[in-house]
Amino acid sequence: MDKISRKTFIAQTGMLGTSLVLGQGCDFFAKPSKAAPQRGVTIAMPAEGEDIFSYIKRMYGKMDITRYRQIIGAANEFKEGDQTLGLAAKDDASRNNARSLLSQTKISDLDENVVHQDGILDLIKQSTVTKETTQNLTLGELKQFVLTKSETDIKKIMPSLSSDVIGCLVKLMSNTELISVGQKVFNPLPNSNIGSKGYLSARVQPNSPTDNTEDITWQVFNAWSYAVGDLLLGTNPVSSEPESVAKIEQSLFDIISTFNLQDTLPNCVLSHIDIQAQAEQIQPGTTGVWFQSLAGTEAANQTFDVTIEKMFFHMSKRKGRYGLYAETGQGADFTNGHGAGFDMVIHEARKYGFVRALKQEMSISKTPQEMPWVFLNDVAGFIGPEVFRTREQLVRCCLEDTIMGKLHGLTIGLDICSTLHMDVTLDDLDWCIEQILPANPAYLMALPTKNDPMLSYLTTAFNNHVKIREQFGYKVNDTMWNFFKKIKVLNAAGKPTEHFGDPIWVYYQYCLAKKDPRSKADIYAEGQQCIARIRDRGVPISEGYGEHIWDMTQELDQEVHRLYEDAKISLWTELDPKFTATIPAAAQISTQSVDRVDYVYHPESGEQLTAAAVQEVRKIKAAWADEVPDVQIIISDGLNPRALMDEGHLKPFLSGLKAGLKENSYTLSDTTIVIQHGRVRAGYACGEVLFGGVKSSRQKGIIHVIGERPGSGHHNFSAYLTVASPSTWGQQGKVDHDVSRVISGISDTALSPNQAVKDTLRVFNRLYINV
Repeated sequence: MDKISRKTFIAQTGMLGTSLVLGQGCDFFAKPSKAAPQRGVTIAMPAEGEDIFSYIKRMYGKMDITRYRQIIGAANEFKEGDQTLGLAAKDDASRNNARSLLSQTKISDLDENVVHQDGILDLIKQSTVTKETTQNLTLGELKQFVLTKSETDIKKIMPSLSSDVIGCLVKLMSNTELISVGQKVFNPLPNSNIGSKGYLSARVQPNSPTDNTEDITWQVFNAWSYAVGDLLLGTNPVSSEPESVAKIEQSLFDIISTFNLQDTLPNCVLSHIDIQAQAEQIQPGTTGVWFQSLAGTEAANQTFDVTIEKMFFHMSKRKGRYGLYAETGQGADFTNGHGAGFDMVIHEARKYGFVRALKQEMSISKTPQEMPWVFLNDVAGFIGPEVFRTREQLVRCCLEDTIMGKLHGLTIGLDICSTLHMDVTLDDLDWCIEQILPANPAYLMALPTKNDPMLSYLTTAFNNHVKIREQFGYKVNDTMWNFFKKIKVLNAAGKPTEHFGDPIWVYYQYCLAKKDPRSKADIYAEGQQCIARIRDRGVPISEGYGEHIWDMTQELDQEVHRLYEDAKISLWTELDPKFTATIPAAAQISTQSVDRVDYVYHPESGEQLTAAAVQEVRKIKAAWADEVPDVQIIISDGLNPRALMDEGHLKPFLSGLKAGLKENSYTLSDTTIVIQHGRVRAGYACGEVLFGGVKSSRQKGIIHVIGERPGSGHHNFSAYLTVASPSTWGQQGKVDHDVSRVISGISDTALSPNQAVKDTLRVFNRLYINV
């Protein structure tokens, strides 16, 4: 990559980003060494006709839940996440043996012998219809049934299939077999073509690093200029303040209602469902479909501050056309510390069972015309290489999840995506699309480029959708396709017009629908100014196309690749000791990551402190004696150490934060803890040592500053804010993401350090008062 300043790079690429997820130089072209593989599960050759339970009894003398989980996990195609859980097969022979045992096991026996018992499983059982003829089938017989029977026949037995059975079924299928099922089972959304055979829809994902509604609305105009975006206008917010969420909802709903599309597609801001409910109270009727991330166990859902009761309560409030938009993803459970001893596929299947139960509840006493939209998005590659590292595993995951969703009777779409620290390139994502799309998922994400400007990950761009339509012949929901013709980005034959790829033309149509009296020239002049402002803020807008209508312009394609290269450099950069030495009163400690490679590919190592680190933190606590401060500041390199080391980043934020805390009458630790190879939970570990068991009537908090996922070019960092009582800090693992809040996207070219200080103090004060 040419040596240019970061600010020049940002200006040239027009990219900006931040991460909300619990989201010295290096040789960019040097491949990182791979950690030694862990030992896997060995499954011996089964006897003729032997099922799982006969095998366990023969080998171990009695039922063993651990061995049971291992056999079911070993039947999976290899993924790093299962390996971390100790459930991946040691080799192909063990995998095939596990599959043989599974295929010869009856459905009834699988349902009676559960891998994990909790309220989610109880809910799935209650919403699954018992059918004796199905229960008597073996998994192998069920596989042959779904591969050879018609959609009508398959749909007759789908309500009788539990989530665990569906999860076990896909383990037995090759990619080709999964695709064949995907090509004949469809669950379209009521009164639409979305999710029908031969259709592929798009969720426009108009994200802004600063929740700027101009950034957001113009990305919608941008999408529609390419005839993309017929399922949902869904924004990931930076702020979870109800007023901010309500403002974005109103902006998106305004576009929809201006074009009279209220009954065609909804809007959504993907904040917590509690916040969406509050936003609806602020702006009644504007929130569209409601969103929530869901996990496969009660304990994992608690990390999202979600319970079964809460979801049923909120869904009872959804009376109109639009019900629930849920997001899931393999690996989300175990990476949040809730693996519960069973594999990622079964976890994922149970999430779909949760959604199926919610859908059933919302559908009670509804006529076909009244049925609410409930749809599911599998964000397959968002977590990182700890779940799976390769493009082949990404394809496998997307195919498994698509078919599991369809067999649950759900309308399921995909976010075919990868983080910048996975071994998946921009070109690899195109290859993945071609491998997955024959299974005909209901929809994909859609952004101006592959790079999300605030979540810092790679996904599908507008031009990918244009190419998919040409390559696979997939269609867009008929009502929206006619709308695209109405606004003349397509002609009567459905072919691109001269306005194709012109977002200002769509804005012009919006102004006409608003009865704007200005001339076309004046509106175009304003549109050009809007796009210039948006690009100055670093958010990409795509205009026109290259040699083919599905090609980005050469200039935009080059910018995206330069951004990708910058991310890789950021990822493998180490925190410079000379920089650390400039942090006042810094106490330097490390996590259990042995090096940067271990840290990136095995995140759990970056969540745990070394014994020496714990001793150092204890020394800090001992020095306090009886004068325990209210706040401890912690700094970690994270996935982008450059975010801290860049000029004008950490120093002004840190000095302003300390001054602000003192002005707000908080006492502050004199020592700043600096963690090498630190992740968010390493901060919680420090808090447990520092504040657990202290005698104080006041709450105690940490502010953990950490480099975000690279990918925006801005080198953003975040501040994670956590406040709890000393008794809560004293319970190991009690403090987690569900009680933390984050200020994201901090850099001199995004959310300025000075403004970030103000935001941090405001949120920290609120947390301190409410605990």
